[in-house]
Amino acid sequence: MTTTARTTERRSWLTTIQPVAALALVAVVVGIPLWLVLVTSAKSQGDALNPSLGLPTDGWHLAENYRRAFTEGRVIKAFLGSASIVVPAAILILLFGSMAAWVLARRASRWLAVVYAVAISGIVIPPAVITLVLLLRQLGLAGTLPGMVLVYVGIYLSTAIFFVTGFIRTIPHELEEAARVDGAGPVRVFFTIILPLLRPVLATATILICLYIWNDVFFAFFVIGGRMDTLPLNLFQVASAGVYLNNWNLIFAYVVLMSIPLLVVFAVAQRRIIAGITGGAVK
Repeated sequence: MTTTARTTERRSWLTTIQPVAALALVAVVVGIPLWLVLVTSAKSQGDALNPSLGLPTDGWHLAENYRRAFTEGRVIKAFLGSASIVVPAAILILLFGSMAAWVLARRASRWLAVVYAVAISGIVIPPAVITLVLLLRQLGLAGTLPGMVLVYVGIYLSTAIFFVTGFIRTIPHELEEAARVDGAGPVRVFFTIILPLLRPVLATATILICLYIWNDVFFAFFVIGGRMDTLPLNLFQVASAGVYLNNWNLIFAYVVLMSIPLLVVFAVAQRRIIAGITGGAVK
């Protein structure tokens, strides 16, 4: 067998094995934990004391578990609390982050390079929680919805700037110059030219930001703990109070209910998300 034939055979083997290996990795990393959550949420309390991958041994309790999780976990109230935080926070993060990214991407200077580095440093530098809480108390925003929204805006604004800046640098300058020739000012150029072109990357950033905020319990506990319900905070509180103590079937049922809204958003926006990720990788 010649060297060329061996090389062709090796490439063919790699082409065949790579998808199989990727699917196996996804099945292990994602499939097994997901199956554990789903199957445990359908078991009785006694059967779920030691969560396992096995099917229920004393019958399926799917409807009963989800009904109890929905009512005892105050899902509707907690959902409204989470939505009232996630929606305004995500809008402000994406709007301000896009504006800042546009300026940073279009103007090249050493000072702006430093500003950009500081702006995205929030991705790796954790916020000082104690200082944050004390500052909110001084401003009279501790334990309030606006205070919680502003906390998330400050924390995740770096993520939006990081995602959008690289994308804007690939947009041709000629589009903005043509709009300015027609008499458009900076605000009009941004909202009529730049912002519509950012839909793919904004869809990607939206999912990531909403995922972070929707599942957050740490900052919600310190800022609004006990004053307002969110889905993860509510689960933490009722579990600590003993309502769901050792009731892994109800806890996992609650986790599934809590994940449904994000799954719906992801299913609707998945095409734009993939386009945003691909575009960012190429650019």
